[in-house]
Amino acid sequence: MEPYSILMSIYHKDSPEELKQSIESMLAQTVMCEQFVLVEDGPIGKDLTDIVQTYFDKYNNLFTVVKLKENSGLGKALDAGLQECRNELVARMDADDISLPTRCEKLLKLYEKNPKLALAGTNIDEFYDNPQNIVSSRIVPSDYESICKFMKRRSPFNHPTVMFKKTEVIRCGGYGKMRRKQDLDLFARMINMGCFVLNIDESLLLFRSDEGNYKRRKSWEYCKSYIDVERENYKRGYCSLWDLTVVAVSQVVMHVAPMGVMKRLSDTFLRRKA
Repeated sequence: MEPYSILMSIYHKDSPEELKQSIESMLAQTVMCEQFVLVEDGPIGKDLTDIVQTYFDKYNNLFTVVKLKENSGLGKALDAGLQECRNELVARMDADDISLPTRCEKLLKLYEKNPKLALAGTNIDEFYDNPQNIVSSRIVPSDYESICKFMKRRSPFNHPTVMFKKTEVIRCGGYGKMRRKQDLDLFARMINMGCFVLNIDESLLLFRSDEGNYKRRKSWEYCKSYIDVERENYKRGYCSLWDLTVVAVSQVVMHVAPMGVMKRLSDTFLRRKA
């Protein structure tokens, strides 16, 4: 199959144990990557540095480590790492999730069947402490037309699951300058600029969800970024004024609602409970 690179960003708040789980899940793929790019988004501390060094030493020439002097945010870190990816196909991975063994193989097969494909992802199953205890799933549309429709109000991809063509991401401007929701902005630009996209209708990644995820989704920075992306979509003519209004109102409601209400709304409308 076509060789691919893995792209992962690490920062100082990542858990050493979760990082090891994440890396090991990618090294256990049924089709092994040709390159593993790790971006250190600013100083990451001794424990994480030791883990990175261990893998770098153990796997000769597999790991490429990119060190950024300051913490610049996920988008800029991924753009820096993308420049070091030596393969056209790049699989994203976060430092705290767990990929199922066949994730990359199934995405590679999807690319083999669809030469024009520029971006593809999968569904995710979410857990708290125990990967065996799935609490919910985020299901996204799989065909192109449904993805385009879904994109008008919500992200049609689960970012940690995607595999994309490096040249297409760069052509569309990379992850850009947004501090938050840079993935949503990138996906919207790629679709708007004519990229063919698909999803596999199967959960192939275990996503670590906790109280912190709810807090981040409730923060004003997160909500504002979501609205900013939708405003850009409206300016491009990719969504209607009504779509923009629905997104803006829903994000404000999520921000001002008590945490318990916000959780209930998120679990009811944005997730499928296990």
